[in-house]
Amino acid sequence: MQHKLTQRKNAAQRISIIGAIVNAFMSVVKVVGGLLTGSAALVADGFHSLSDVATDLMVVFLVGVSHKKPDDNHPWGHGRFETLGALFLASILLLVAGFMTWDSLKLLFSGEIPSPPAWPALVIAAASILANELLFFYTLKVGKANHSNLIIANAWHHRTDSLSSIVVLLALAGAILGVWWLDALAAILVALLIAKIGVDLLLKSLAELVDTGLPAERVEALEATAKTVEGVINVHHVRTRLMGGQGFLEMHLQVAPRTSASEGHYIGDKVCEALKDAYDDISYIIYHIDTYDDETITESDQLSLPSRSDITKIIDGTLNSLVGEQKTDYHLQLFYTLTHVDVELKLSAQAVDALQKAKITSDALEQHLVQALTELKRFRRLNLWKPY
Repeated sequence: MQHKLTQRKNAAQRISIIGAIVNAFMSVVKVVGGLLTGSAALVADGFHSLSDVATDLMVVFLVGVSHKKPDDNHPWGHGRFETLGALFLASILLLVAGFMTWDSLKLLFSGEIPSPPAWPALVIAAASILANELLFFYTLKVGKANHSNLIIANAWHHRTDSLSSIVVLLALAGAILGVWWLDALAAILVALLIAKIGVDLLLKSLAELVDTGLPAERVEALEATAKTVEGVINVHHVRTRLMGGQGFLEMHLQVAPRTSASEGHYIGDKVCEALKDAYDDISYIIYHIDTYDDETITESDQLSLPSRSDITKIIDGTLNSLVGEQKTDYHLQLFYTLTHVDVELKLSAQAVDALQKAKITSDALEQHLVQALTELKRFRRLNLWKPY
């Protein structure tokens, strides 16, 4: 699992560094090209790309932090840092949409007609569109492959750069052709699209922060996988949440009524192994082993069942009344059901000798024990190992 997380971190950081390099290069080209061709829009788009370099570097940092191992202050890991980063990027998209809309509305109602730039500005804008579209598809692919909302958000940030360059291209073409208002109209439409993307990412990040569960169909798939493990009778009380694109899972696994604690733990570990093999985005799994279906059990039901100390006290009292102060060690196993408890008792060699000296047969011992245990509420049956 740690190997997969390391691969995920490396892939996310690599694509973010590539994005930073491309944006830095395009920023220089657009600023210099805008100054040489007399295009203020291209210069502004160049500074927009420069701000994206800082965003890419921020993603590199956040991915590194979010994949750190759990520590005393963050026992569940650092995945929330990635969620916060996605939230921050979503907010940036909304701000970009707002500023684009505001600038476009001012341009529409200013009454000023900008002077046309030189035609090489069109080539630079087109090159910017191509570069950002390639970055968008590559980054989006990496983000989806690694189930990272942060990387997906950064991919859409690259798409906003592409759309911004499209607006610049339309503005340049419109200015050259004399249709100056085409820039403002296109910018408003693009801003609305960016705002929708920002809202979607914002809602997804907020849903993760408030521990919204995985979709119902995904939970059903997880349950189905768990049920394929040998020894699992049923799966219930499944609770899920997301943290930094990784799923956290809690579930109750029902096994056979007389399954030992060690075997139940083994079955639970096999379920964890099966789920992590089938779904590489499942990080933590907490399981509870049930030897009966406790979906409808209430706290009062559990509290009314006799405890080990209650049962031990009765068995000790019965043995002492039969053999006196002689040593009567035994091994006791209790099997709880939803409404009753079954008792399994295996006597030690010393206890058998003491009973034989007292001339107590196994049938007589069983009769005495059942009679004494019956006084307990919800005692059902005794299984006495009869070594003599």
